[in-house]
Amino acid sequence: MFKISYSPGYVAPLPEGHIFPMKKFSGLYDYLTSREIFPRSAFIEPSMVDFGTLCSVHTPRYGQGVWTGELSKKEIRRMGLPWSKGLAIRSRLAVQGTINAGLMALQDGIAGNLAGGTHHSMPDHGEGFCVYNDVAVAIKTLRQSMWARKILVIDCDVHQGNGTAEIFRDESEVFTFSIHGEKNYPFVKPPSTLDIGLPDKTGDRDYINTLTDALDDIFSRFQPDLVFYLAGIDPLKTDHFGRLSLSQKGLREREHLVIETVTQKEIPLVLLLSGGYAPSIQETVEAHAVMYEAAKEISAPYFQ
Repeated sequence: MFKISYSPGYVAPLPEGHIFPMKKFSGLYDYLTSREIFPRSAFIEPSMVDFGTLCSVHTPRYGQGVWTGELSKKEIRRMGLPWSKGLAIRSRLAVQGTINAGLMALQDGIAGNLAGGTHHSMPDHGEGFCVYNDVAVAIKTLRQSMWARKILVIDCDVHQGNGTAEIFRDESEVFTFSIHGEKNYPFVKPPSTLDIGLPDKTGDRDYINTLTDALDDIFSRFQPDLVFYLAGIDPLKTDHFGRLSLSQKGLREREHLVIETVTQKEIPLVLLLSGGYAPSIQETVEAHAVMYEAAKEISAPYFQ
């Protein structure tokens, strides 16, 4: 059984009625453990990332400002989440959770974080419900420590990963791939290594065929040491913000496609949640669980 980062501190307080489904993090943990999909022993609790590591990507002013609450009203509005000490704590925990998942994947072949994929965050500000860019910090940390050199980001969130694209714009050994809704947020999209913008209402077959071709193309010209998979569930037809038309069956097929493609090449893989705004917390949790169910099934032979 592979290991997964999780902390109860991943849940921070939000005002009643806020659109961000903060309770999905604890809900997913409860779902996976109560149904015995994963034992509690599979979950490893991270500490908070230290500021030196955080500032390998983020400016000291912004990195510290999130912690102390010294952000302007404009910055907080842009982040999309009201500041609290709980939010600052959960943001640092989630970043370390992704770093840990990267290390665990390099050791075991696959690992996950029951958070992460906050790909809109830029070095000097947060946006789109993303405070710190956990993937970028993890990549910088692992590369600087020589744990991995060539890293691939497969970003299937319905919103283009603008922060990650911008941060690694000039780094040839980090391949950023984003498949997203072309007309969706963010409206200014810095170029990833490979961007595929899909039209509104793209359904299962077109989505899966496009993703299959893209993965074939990427792996024909880039051989990574490690892959980060941002498995946003917001391409689902029922998503509040998605505008695409993936079905539950299509989502399950996507998870199997990505996970099988990477693991069959024996490349270490990190699983991250990224976005998802289903009609209810329970539906959001069940959709996120599909990735972990698929990963358990596919990876089972490796852990016998």
